[in-house]
Amino acid sequence: MSLAKSPANRPSTVGDLKSSGYHPAHIKEEIRRNLISIIEKGDRLFPGIVGFEDTVIPQLENAILAGQDIVLLGERGQAKSRILRQLVTLLDAEIPVIAGCEVNDNPFSPICRRCKDLVSDKGDGAPVSWLPRDRRYGEKLATPDISVADLIGEIDPIRVAEGRYLADELTIHFGLVPRTNRGIFCINELPDLAERIQVSLFNLMEERDIQIKGYRIVLPLDVMLVASANPEDYTNRGRIITPLKDRYGAQIRTHYPKLPEHEIAIIEQEHSRFADTRDRVIVPQYMKEVIAEITRLARKSPEINQRSGVSLRVSIANYETLLGSAFKRSLRRREVASPRVSDLPGILASTTGKIELETTEEGKEGRVVEDLIKKAVVNVFNRHVGTADLSGLVTRFDSGLIVETGADIPSARYVEKLRGVDDISKVVQKLVPSEEPATFASAVELILEGMHLNRKLNREMVSGRYQYRR
Repeated sequence: MSLAKSPANRPSTVGDLKSSGYHPAHIKEEIRRNLISIIEKGDRLFPGIVGFEDTVIPQLENAILAGQDIVLLGERGQAKSRILRQLVTLLDAEIPVIAGCEVNDNPFSPICRRCKDLVSDKGDGAPVSWLPRDRRYGEKLATPDISVADLIGEIDPIRVAEGRYLADELTIHFGLVPRTNRGIFCINELPDLAERIQVSLFNLMEERDIQIKGYRIVLPLDVMLVASANPEDYTNRGRIITPLKDRYGAQIRTHYPKLPEHEIAIIEQEHSRFADTRDRVIVPQYMKEVIAEITRLARKSPEINQRSGVSLRVSIANYETLLGSAFKRSLRRREVASPRVSDLPGILASTTGKIELETTEEGKEGRVVEDLIKKAVVNVFNRHVGTADLSGLVTRFDSGLIVETGADIPSARYVEKLRGVDDISKVVQKLVPSEEPATFASAVELILEGMHLNRKLNREMVSGRYQYRR
């Protein structure tokens, strides 16, 4: 139960809280109740997560309604961490805790020694504070140096030095998990936890309590445990111990976007935005498709290690690089610009660090990326232009037409040379119905490169630029 009151009117003591009629709920009951409300209202769960509406999210809803701990299994860049962090939106806006408590104690049922003594001493006068939902989520990336003390707790030597006995529970410094009591705790890359650390989670996941450093103390924590993992590590025996895997109620497989439009929607949602770029760069839809197609092809390439995956960050970074290249041209040429095929070589820098090749041959990354670009361009060209009649344009080239392209050529030069050529203008209009010189130049480059890759035109490099001819 959440109390929707202004800060001034919220209960400030245990007695006030009792009088208000507040009834605490366990964390999974709270999340479940709020999910039920979302479903009944027909609201969207996890806005901003694209492409999982019919796959991952229904499974998550089932797991939450079943009260299960969850592990998300997927390659890098599949929004696992984002989904787990958005579970916070299913928590109440705020909950009451005993003021100053390290483990967010329920005012009606404290579990730590400090709060038990406080309530025993002050009774209904014990102070209460309010904890917002964003402070009820804890997260830890599994690394080899993590200790049991980090997650569970340890003796605090400073508290001992202050005069307390070692047997005193107040000497304990609680770890990350107890400090997320009555909240959600996430372990990213779960299989990277050392086995002895994995063992320390057994009691927490099954009996819902922890034991610290040999103390005769049991803390009945109320925590929802979630995790992320790479499938290769999670299913490889020895990386995660079977009893821990068995304790997670739901293992949900994430995936990369199944449709190009989903990849493009994510690119548009996630890329870095700058007002000056937005005002000076126009991006045709087909160039977004080229970027998404490069990533899609990379996810199928036998030359790229598919076990590590090809992240969505590849698409996002490549799109940002393309925008940057077009923006640079707009500054130098003092014109509105559009990304072109001649800008695509620039994505080498934003791609190579995000893919892993099956072999480590010197210089092979560049050749692989170049091949992906060519295949993506021809696929998008065939999709948009393939049915157009290009015979007239081919005839123009047979008659001696030569077109030079390059990232540094002003858009106006394309217009001056080709706007009067009806055969190419018709195809440009099919690609992008605009009178803007920048989009005209961009479309021309796609058409010429697509014709070259379909063996209708020859192309050669001359002084750093491409010349297309028959």
